[in-house]
Amino acid sequence: MPRDAVQRRAFSVYSRIVGTGSYLPEQIVTNFDLERRMDTSDAWIRERTGIERRHIAPLGQSNVDMAEQAARAAIAAAGLQPTDIDLISFGTTTPDLVFPNAGVLLQARLGCRGGPAFSLEAACSGFIYALAVADKFVRAGDAKHALVVGSEILSRITDHSDRSTAILFGDGAGAVVLAASAEPGILSTHLHADGSYQHLLYCTGGPARGPAPGNMPPGDVVRMAGSEVFKIAVTLLGRIVDETLAANHLEKSDIDWLVPHQANIRIIQAVARKLGLPIEQVIVTVQEHGNTSTASVPLALDVGVRDGRIKRGDLLLLEALGGGVTWGSALLRY
Repeated sequence: MPRDAVQRRAFSVYSRIVGTGSYLPEQIVTNFDLERRMDTSDAWIRERTGIERRHIAPLGQSNVDMAEQAARAAIAAAGLQPTDIDLISFGTTTPDLVFPNAGVLLQARLGCRGGPAFSLEAACSGFIYALAVADKFVRAGDAKHALVVGSEILSRITDHSDRSTAILFGDGAGAVVLAASAEPGILSTHLHADGSYQHLLYCTGGPARGPAPGNMPPGDVVRMAGSEVFKIAVTLLGRIVDETLAANHLEKSDIDWLVPHQANIRIIQAVARKLGLPIEQVIVTVQEHGNTSTASVPLALDVGVRDGRIKRGDLLLLEALGGGVTWGSALLRY
C-alpha cells in the first residue's frame, strides 16, 4: 500500500461533523389553513402532534433544488468549497427521478465530480442510514469530506383529503458535512429494520408496480395506521436508546442533547422521558415544519447549532423511525 494511503487510513479513525445546513420552502400552510379545507382544528392538531405549520414546495421546485440549498449552506459552514466534497450520501423517499439518483443529480449541481454519489431509501430513518454509511467511508479512509443529505417533497405523495396524514407532512432539506478527524466525532451508529410492520406505514405505489404502458399512473400516497405506529415508535426508539448507551458504556445523564426525528411531539417527549432529559435538552422543531421525513433530523441539528444551543464538545443522540419499519440512532461528539 502506498505510504500516503497508510497515513490517510491511520488519520481516518473518526468522522466529525464540521458543517450543517438546512432549507425550507417559502410557502407555509398553517393549521388554520387546514381548518378551512377539512374537519380539523388548530387546537386538535397541536394537541396530538405539536405541529403548527408546514412548508410546501411550489410546483417547479424539486427535491434536488432544496437539497442544493441545504448542501451549500453546510459546505459553507464547514469552510469548504463544493469541490472539496468527495462523497455524497443522500437519504430520500421522494427522488426527482428513478435514475440518475438524487446524489448524482446533486453532485452535478455542486460540481464535485468523480467521487461516489448515491441515494438510499429508509423512509424517515433515511438520514441516519445515510450518515452511518458515510461515516464508514470516512473511517475506512475512502473519503475525506462527505456530504450527507436528507431531503423530501412529501407534499407530492400526501393525500390532502386524508385528515390523518394531511396534517403531518411537509417539505424541506437538511445536510451535514463530515470530515476525517483524529478527534472523536461520530462514536457509533445503530441501524435496524423489521419488514413485518410494513403495512402500518407505506406508500401505495411505485414504478415497478405501475400500470401497463399507455395507462395513466395512479396517484401514489402515504397511508398510515397512526396509533399503531405511535406505539411501535415509542417501544423501538426506547430500545435503541438503551442499545446506544450500552454500546458506549454511558449513562443517560451523559447525553447533552437529544436531536430526534420530528414526527410527533408525543413521541419526542416519550423518548426524552426514556433518557431522563428535560424538554429543554431536546431540539424540537416539529411545530415549525411538521414531519419532513429524512430532512427532519438534519433540520433540527442545524437549528440547534446555528442558534448556539449545541456547542463543540456536546454529546448528541440522534434517532429516527420510519416506514418499513426502519429505525436507527447515531451518537456523536459535536
